Amino acid sequence: MRFWLQEEMAPQELSRRLATVITHVDEIMQQEIRPLVAVDIIEQLHRQFAILSGGRGKDGAPIITFPEFVGFKHLPEEDFLNVMTYLTSIPSVEAASIGFIIVIDRRRDKWSSIKASLTRIAVAFPGNLQLIFILRPSCFIQRTFTDIGIKYYREEFKMKVPIVMLNSVSDLHGYIDKSQLTEDLGGTLEYRHSQWINHRTAIENFAMSLKTTAEMLQMFGACLATKELPSSVLSAEDLLMSHTRRWDKLQDELKLLGKQGTTLLSCIQEPATKSPTSKLNPSELENVAIMERLLLQLDETERAFNQFWSEHHLKLNQCLQLQHFERNFYEVKLALDSLLAEQVEFTNIGDSVICVEQLLKEHKNLEEKGQDTLEKAQLLSIIGDQLIQSHHYAVDSIRPRCVELRHLCDDFINENKKKYDILEKSLELHRQLDKVSQWCEAGIYLLASQAVDKCQSREGVDVALNDIEAFLSTAKEYQLPSHMEFYNQFELILTIDVKARAQEVLQKLSDVQEIFHKRQMSLMKLAARQTRPVQPVAPHPESSPKWVSPKTSQPCVLAPLQRTSEETYAGTLEKEDDKTKFEVKNEEILESSHDGENPKPEHLDSPENLSPTRRIIHDLLETEAIYIKEIKSIIDGYITPMDFIWLKHLIPDVLQNNKEFLFGNIRELYEFHNRTFLKELEKCTENPELLARCFLKRKEDLQIYFKYHQNLPRARTIWQECQDCTFFGVCQRQLDHELPLFKYLRGPSQRLIKYQMLLKGLLDFESPEDLGIDPGDQEEGLAKNGPKRTKDSTFSAELQQALAMLEDLIKSCELAMDLAAVTGCPDDIKKLGKLLMHGSFNVWTVHKDRYKMKDFIRFKPSQRQIYLFERGIVFCKIRMEPSDQGLAPHYSFKKSMKLVTLSIRQLGRGSSRKFEIAHRNGPEKYILQAASKEIRDCWFSEISKLLMEQQNNIKGLWISPPLQAFHGKVRSI
Repeated sequence: MRFWLQEEMAPQELSRRLATVITHVDEIMQQEIRPLVAVDIIEQLHRQFAILSGGRGKDGAPIITFPEFVGFKHLPEEDFLNVMTYLTSIPSVEAASIGFIIVIDRRRDKWSSIKASLTRIAVAFPGNLQLIFILRPSCFIQRTFTDIGIKYYREEFKMKVPIVMLNSVSDLHGYIDKSQLTEDLGGTLEYRHSQWINHRTAIENFAMSLKTTAEMLQMFGACLATKELPSSVLSAEDLLMSHTRRWDKLQDELKLLGKQGTTLLSCIQEPATKSPTSKLNPSELENVAIMERLLLQLDETERAFNQFWSEHHLKLNQCLQLQHFERNFYEVKLALDSLLAEQVEFTNIGDSVICVEQLLKEHKNLEEKGQDTLEKAQLLSIIGDQLIQSHHYAVDSIRPRCVELRHLCDDFINENKKKYDILEKSLELHRQLDKVSQWCEAGIYLLASQAVDKCQSREGVDVALNDIEAFLSTAKEYQLPSHMEFYNQFELILTIDVKARAQEVLQKLSDVQEIFHKRQMSLMKLAARQTRPVQPVAPHPESSPKWVSPKTSQPCVLAPLQRTSEETYAGTLEKEDDKTKFEVKNEEILESSHDGENPKPEHLDSPENLSPTRRIIHDLLETEAIYIKEIKSIIDGYITPMDFIWLKHLIPDVLQNNKEFLFGNIRELYEFHNRTFLKELEKCTENPELLARCFLKRKEDLQIYFKYHQNLPRARTIWQECQDCTFFGVCQRQLDHELPLFKYLRGPSQRLIKYQMLLKGLLDFESPEDLGIDPGDQEEGLAKNGPKRTKDSTFSAELQQALAMLEDLIKSCELAMDLAAVTGCPDDIKKLGKLLMHGSFNVWTVHKDRYKMKDFIRFKPSQRQIYLFERGIVFCKIRMEPSDQGLAPHYSFKKSMKLVTLSIRQLGRGSSRKFEIAHRNGPEKYILQAASKEIRDCWFSEISKLLMEQQNNIKGLWISPPLQAFHGKVRSI
């Protein structure tokens, strides 16, 4: 969109006002009457054959004096005419209309000079004459010739004004006052011809400069009037800077011109200002009046130009604001469109509690991701409203943009709320289904735990019936609503998969309730018959129930082990057809739960037939599937049973209260690998070059390992306290795990190392695709080309980047575990940023006032574990405590210091392993001694680099000008 600089008649008004100024300057300097200026006839004026001293007659008529001048009769006619024309144009029009008085001084000259003067005046005098005074020659003979000549040549002179012949200056004083005559005529009027010429030249130059400046401003305004507004921020800034520079230059010229005019006026007024008794002569007063009028025109020029510039500058600023607004609008709109597109793809409502919780987390991440963009859009709308309220010239363009931004924000917010409500409904549904499913599983385990031999007596039957009734009494909190209520409540989220699962759970509930009813009936029949005891049937060892508690429940993944026992016992107490019905239905339920597990990776070729690269990827996929299965077994075999009511008595309070810390974010690891990472790794089967990109792409997602390892020391502490509890033993037996739980909890650490090893292995081989060889011709190609590494290829470079990223992650995880093991750490330790290094040092604490190097031997150093963060350093005390492997170091927090408050320096000779850290304003210094010079140099270099970066950041905050709040947010999109 383009606009034109139409300042609402501002350029036309500027041109009109400046044209008026030019006209007034011409009038003041009487350019129509006098086309000449002093500088044009400066040589003729310096001859001084005619002067305008400033004297006036009694009626105010200007006096022109012809002083004695040798060679007057030899003057060129043109020179005489130019001087006369210039002198007669200087007085005001009112004074010139009265008529000029001419005084011809020829006291030491001849009649011939008088004749020549009168002749030239009669022929070439351009003004209106009133009277001519002639001072006769003092020589008697020349005076006689003059009297005779006047009588005979008066008519020849054709003078229409009187000619008065005077014998002396005293006679002249009878006609003209002495104060109006110069000193050579016996008067008191001070007149310096050179000063008069300088003043006239300066005044005319000033007027010419003023006129030239006004014309230049006219052209500047006319140029800007038709200038097209730019259509980008950069060009708008350039145009604004360019016009501002030109305005500054013109403003400087106007100020300089005003200073020159003021100085000139002061010079003209100088005689009157130096002496209070001195007065300016009429000529000087005329010059003062001219300068004051010219300065008024200069002020008018400056006012007109400043008014025009203020409007023009406002328009340029509004143009720049508009370009910023347009650019920010397109950036924010692009971000909002991207968010809305991502939101549209967010259609899944989940098929389990874990899945829905993960979706809610992703939804929250999307909402948090969009929060910054929404704030920028809202801020931009407010900025647009402010531009509209400030009467911006592009209101019609800004208002629709603001409306569009608000609509996009409302669409995103409303759709987010709608999806959040749907996911909350889905979570509520799946939690209800899970509760019912768990209740059914617990019921199955209860029935399976009722031993057959104990039900042969009346007491055993009563105990079994009481257990069943107690269990059935808990069914109210697990009951689902009726079918109609269920569908009315969850109609919006009932997809085909959700409907199938809900029907499955409902059917399962019905089956379990039915089997409980039949069990009760069978037990009551046994009690009534008082028959002989039924011989217990020993179940197959693999099918024997391993839960020893009568109130035990087990996750669905282990249900097949108990189902055989339940069937055996049901065969003793119930009819065969009832048992078969339950067996079939229960099998469907249990198989459906297994269907939810991860599918095995796609079938790959035999490892023996694969290239080294593909063999490594094949190994990666196989171990990834096993890794996911192990994590799933921990979730299903340990975490889920902890919520079963029949296992509560096996779980100590310490474990129940800290189960979240024992397992950390292992569910998050499972969801990431099962839902995302495994699928992306499977794509690398046919495209090995995508493997490194897969790791680099998920760099941020892999940070969940850092969170997991941060919690691992606390998990170890809980495990050491509760590892002997019955619950862990039961779960381990049910899962057939050979190792205890905590060995499996170390699996994520081992997985990262496995990734590292596989990537290192890939760097030692090269796939056929990298060489451009057909897989079938691989052997032939290798025979011709020989082994070749891929370090120069893109694939190798990406592998090295991925390997470096993994090594950094492993290092950060190790540091996180070490820091988490520190006791007494404050909660705000995270404000110090990322943990970079740690190590053991000998530390001397020395007061600054008493600090001397030779005093080191007098102090025993303290051994400290030191942690270096991005923005601080932490000191920890080291103590040795007994553990399973003997004495082990334990760390406790002592103090922390921000790097911005510290200074660092190396020590002198004999201190190759030491360096000094000190508070800039604190009373203490810390001397650190490393285990070796190399460690000292590494730490000193890293701390120095961090200090330099922080100082540069602080300087940048002070030096750089404050930016607009919004501009800052648009660039973070």
